[in-house]
Amino acid sequence: MTTTFPSLLLQHASQRPKAPAMREKEYGIWQTTSWAAMAQLVEHIACGLHQSGLRRGEHMIVVGANRPRLYATMLAIQSLGAVPIPLYQDAVAAECVFPINNADVRYAMVEDQEQVDKMLEVREKCPQLAHIFFDDPRGMRNYDEEGLVSMDELVAAGAQFARQHPDFFREEAAKAQTGDVAAMFFTSGTTGNPKGVVHTHDSLINRGQAGAEFDRLTSNEDVLAYLPPAWIGQNIFSYAQWLVCGYVVNCPESAATVTIDLKEIGPTYYFAPPRVFEGLLTSVMIRMEDAGAIKRRMFHYFMELAKRVGPDRMDGKSIGLVDNLLYGLGNALVYGPLRNNLGMSRVRVAYTAGEAIGPDLFNFYRSIGINLKQLYGSTETAVFVCLQPDHEVRADTVGVPCKGVEIKVADNGEILVKSPGLLKGYYKNPEATAEVLTADGWYHTSDAGFLDAHGHLKIIDRVKDVGRIKGGANDGAMFAPKYVENKLKFFPQIKEVVAYGDQREKVCVMINIDMDAVGNWAERQNLPYAGYTDLAQKPEVYELIRDCVEKVNADLAADELLAGSQVSRFLVLHKELDADDGELTRTNKVRRGFIGEKYQPLVDALYGGKTEQFIETTVKFEDGRTGSVSATLRIGDAKTFEPVKAAA
Repeated sequence: MTTTFPSLLLQHASQRPKAPAMREKEYGIWQTTSWAAMAQLVEHIACGLHQSGLRRGEHMIVVGANRPRLYATMLAIQSLGAVPIPLYQDAVAAECVFPINNADVRYAMVEDQEQVDKMLEVREKCPQLAHIFFDDPRGMRNYDEEGLVSMDELVAAGAQFARQHPDFFREEAAKAQTGDVAAMFFTSGTTGNPKGVVHTHDSLINRGQAGAEFDRLTSNEDVLAYLPPAWIGQNIFSYAQWLVCGYVVNCPESAATVTIDLKEIGPTYYFAPPRVFEGLLTSVMIRMEDAGAIKRRMFHYFMELAKRVGPDRMDGKSIGLVDNLLYGLGNALVYGPLRNNLGMSRVRVAYTAGEAIGPDLFNFYRSIGINLKQLYGSTETAVFVCLQPDHEVRADTVGVPCKGVEIKVADNGEILVKSPGLLKGYYKNPEATAEVLTADGWYHTSDAGFLDAHGHLKIIDRVKDVGRIKGGANDGAMFAPKYVENKLKFFPQIKEVVAYGDQREKVCVMINIDMDAVGNWAERQNLPYAGYTDLAQKPEVYELIRDCVEKVNADLAADELLAGSQVSRFLVLHKELDADDGELTRTNKVRRGFIGEKYQPLVDALYGGKTEQFIETTVKFEDGRTGSVSATLRIGDAKTFEPVKAAA
């Protein structure tokens, strides 16, 4: 049953007072805080904040890394009926001004000197920011600013108040209602000012409970809290579900020690974006290259076996007696030590989200016995919308709607969500709220996708990027450029893709090969080449890329809605797309429109039926000089497939 965060804290402190609630690593040693000690700390902070003048309904920002005392501060704020607003600790001072002024913030709890300096810097633009509390006093001995108080002083004052008013804290905490605002999270503000996403105790706890029930989480879990607390994903995993389940949240000593701390803790429940899983795997592969020849051969033999049978084994399918015995041997010699080296020897459930993860990377972790799954959600939905059930995990879907969630697809392909975890609204922004929330409770995600025949959600693109095929056999079919591009980029030989097809009769793509992957392949084939441009136009390379394109086409043919997005023609570009040449953003996202204009002769050749096209392109070098690259590019045709209807 949904309740409030302070009541969940008091419940754990009453029922299991000595059980560990959080651990923090300080000077290389893990320090444990019990539930009883956490409840007492929260009481003292709450009493201290009350004495300082924090009142019900006010906002207070919390800025810092994952630390028990900062989590306790959030609970203390909620216990007084006020609203915590976690901000990103790596945000520059100027980025803090809008949230502080928008939410009329008078109080801040920050971690250390760096964050104090930011708050002091913004005071000129945020004159109402009168009270700044800090946890770590290092480097601040000579600070003498009005309203600047250490956490130790705040706790000491609160402890004295609590002794004088022993019932105050529990009486205040009991006033909280499930529908009260529990927290506010600011969006990134990429298209304007950030928006404050308002969530209640009910919305956050309900989603925490739904996720916990889905994966059968208990108080025995260990979680490593290393992502920013201002991100709602970290907040759900290490705050909402922490209080729902009563498991242990472990705070690493610093960002630099996360990998070491991961191995020491051995979490049972783990979350990371794809880039973290990529980094972990890369570090392992680099070390493996330095191993002896016998170890390398053994590693590659058993990894091939794992790639072949591991995912089926993880999904509960039979793999045969011989493969089962070989996998057991591989587990003893390779997979077990590898999981231990990654810090995942105890992981029962691991999630990734935020961006597409390559099937090879996804299947690697599953093949060695790590239950890696995907989820779908957002700040506005309190994260949990879709989750992948055990034994129903696929790299190209984000799972099934979890408890309480309804999903429907609008006529334009947009995914609409109805859930108990939806935001209450955007703070002081009724216009933006009305744009995303319908009168009957549906939330517009701005993502395009569909539910497949098995009830799994597939995300194909942002709605604004989805187009339609015009003319030909696929007239009116949906075209999702980013979905097509990502499926092709899952092949290691392909680095970048630009897809066109909106308002055209077929889909054509321009491709960048991955120089390292294709270069290594060429060497193994004894195929000589003189640089990128030469390699890119080799007939053998075109056949290699054609095979990738046709595999994607065969896969697309099985998607009724996306069968029309199959690639008919392709070419391999003579140069790598580059942000310095305006072809990519600084975050390496394709500027599809700009590229279409810059390479208009190539687009015309693709759609004009030509088999080759000369192109000369101006390029900018790192030292600022400009030059040109020219080549006659081959244009290849790819086999397309009849749509395959899923079995009933």
